[in-house]
Amino acid sequence: MNPPLRVAVTGAAGQIGYSLLFRLASGAMFGPDQPVILQLIEAPIEKALKALEGVAMELDDCAFPLLKGIIQTSDPAVGFKDANWCLLVGAKPRGPGMERADLLKDNGRIFISQGQIIDAVAAADARVAVVGNPANTNCMIAASQAKRLPADRFTAMVRLDQNRAQSQLARKAGVDLTGVQNIFIYGNHSPTMFPAFAHATIGGKPATTVIADTAWLHGPFCETVGKRGAAIIAARGASSAASAANALVDHVRSLVTPGVIHSVAVKSNGHYGFDANVWAGMPVRTTTPGSYEAITSYAMDDFAKSKLAATNKELIEERAFIADLIK
Repeated sequence: MNPPLRVAVTGAAGQIGYSLLFRLASGAMFGPDQPVILQLIEAPIEKALKALEGVAMELDDCAFPLLKGIIQTSDPAVGFKDANWCLLVGAKPRGPGMERADLLKDNGRIFISQGQIIDAVAAADARVAVVGNPANTNCMIAASQAKRLPADRFTAMVRLDQNRAQSQLARKAGVDLTGVQNIFIYGNHSPTMFPAFAHATIGGKPATTVIADTAWLHGPFCETVGKRGAAIIAARGASSAASAANALVDHVRSLVTPGVIHSVAVKSNGHYGFDANVWAGMPVRTTTPGSYEAITSYAMDDFAKSKLAATNKELIEERAFIADLIK
């Protein structure tokens, strides 16, 4: 059996964290032969730390063979110490009347601190996956503070959007979910993201020939995927938790499985017309565990180009909101 991986999780007692930790400890993320030590980080608030204590008790009670230790802390320097993977789930939510710029700045300060601490104390091979919204820009902020760890170690999650898009295409086509392949997400994890249906296949055929309803693909499909989170909040009175946790399992599992092609938000380096310094969703191929290469060969039609331009504009605007924080 492999030596244990140290996995740091912020917001560990929150809804996503609670849905995530048991799957992580069971081997769903890193595989059935990979032990883990969970380094669980919560805010220095009595209620949150008490909840974290209860989560740790439940993890103990599950008797997971792969779980080799649990650290509970409110100190990020302790939580991120020697971590091989840092899963940044926790973030300040947008409150009533809060402007997006205010949310970006409040979270910006959090992710500046986390980026600095991770760079200082995490393992030499550390990888960072950001879930807390606005995920793309929070990831960019954390990466901006790193001097030791390269930018390609920092990724943000758009896998939830990919999973949503795959499910919607399968439902529309009336096929099993596994029949839908190569549906990738471009841009921001926000309503502006673009699910590139023209690249997808359904049963091995181009999705646009199986689903010939162009108006649906351009309209309700893109809108449903982009606004699915808001629809879930309206339906259940709380934001996506289990599906977000599941997507993070998929995100990391794909990043440690060579050969897998999947959607990840990475530093764009100018691919697909994105600003070179934003983190944008795009297809990548995992090369070695934890490493990947962007796939830049997909052609875009005029509709796709317009959607990419819109999501790129939003990412640039988000960066501008916090530019004074990362100088």
